[in-house]
Amino acid sequence: MEYYKPFLVILSCAVVVGIISIIFVLRWVLYYQGGLAWNGGLAEFNWHPVLNISGFIVLQGLAIIVYRLPWSWRCSKLTMKLIHASLNLVAFIFAVVATVAVFDFHNAAKIPNMYSLHSWVGLAAVIQYCLQLVLGVGLYLVPFMPVSWKMAFMPIHVYSGLILFSSVIAVALMGITEKLIFSLNNPKYKDLPPEAVFVNILGLLLVVYGALILWIATRQSWKRPNDQTLHSLNSDGGGEDGTKVGPALSQLSDAAEGEDFGEVRKRSNKYDDQVN
Repeated sequence: MEYYKPFLVILSCAVVVGIISIIFVLRWVLYYQGGLAWNGGLAEFNWHPVLNISGFIVLQGLAIIVYRLPWSWRCSKLTMKLIHASLNLVAFIFAVVATVAVFDFHNAAKIPNMYSLHSWVGLAAVIQYCLQLVLGVGLYLVPFMPVSWKMAFMPIHVYSGLILFSSVIAVALMGITEKLIFSLNNPKYKDLPPEAVFVNILGLLLVVYGALILWIATRQSWKRPNDQTLHSLNSDGGGEDGTKVGPALSQLSDAAEGEDFGEVRKRSNKYDDQVN
C-alpha cells in the first residue's frame, strides 16, 4: 500500500474517535437523560441515539472502509464481501430498533410522529439503507448475477453508500440539537449548560469521524488491489500463504514508476469488477 503510515494514523484516529463517540452518547443518556429501558418512557427513547450512533454511524463507517484494511487483503474477495454485508446488516438492525424505540415512545407519550425534518430525512435514510443492503446482497453475493449488472451498479452502490453515511451523520446532528432544545428548560439550550456543551462536543466528534471515514474511503491509492494482483504479489513476496502481503504490495508502486499509478489502478480494478 502507498502511504501505509498515514493510512494507519488516520485509521487509528477514526477508530478512537468512533469509540469516544459511543462513550459520549452512553454518558449522555445514562448521566443526563435517565438511563436505558424498554418501558415506553424516556429511557426507551434513549435507545434511539445510542443505537443510531453506535450502529448506524460508527459500525456503518467501519463497513465502508473494511476493504481498505491491507491486512484483510489476505482474505478472499468473497470473504470480504460477507464481512462488509454482515457489518451493514448489523448496522441496519440497530437503526430499525432505534426507529421502533422512538415511535414507541412517541405513541406512549401522545407525541406526534414524523413532523420534523430530522424524522423525514432519518426515515428516508433507513429505507434507502434497506434498499442498498438488499440490492448489494442480490448483485454481489448471488453468484449467477451477470457481470455487466455488477459493473453498471457499482458506481451507484459506492456513491449511495457515501451519501447515506453522510446523511445519517447530518440526521444525528439535527436529532441531538432537537433533543437539547426540547429537553433543556432551566437553564435553556441557548444558555449553554454543561449538558449542552457535552452534547455539542459529541456532535463535533461525529463530524470528525465522518470526515476521517470519507477520507479513507475516497483515496484511490488505498483501494484494495484485485485478487489476481494480490496473488501475483504474494508469490513474488516469497510466500504462497499470504503472510507477506504487506511488503509485497510495495512492489505495485515500484512497478508503476514511469507510468501513471492511477492507470495501473484503473486496469486492475476493471479486471476485478469483471471477475467478481
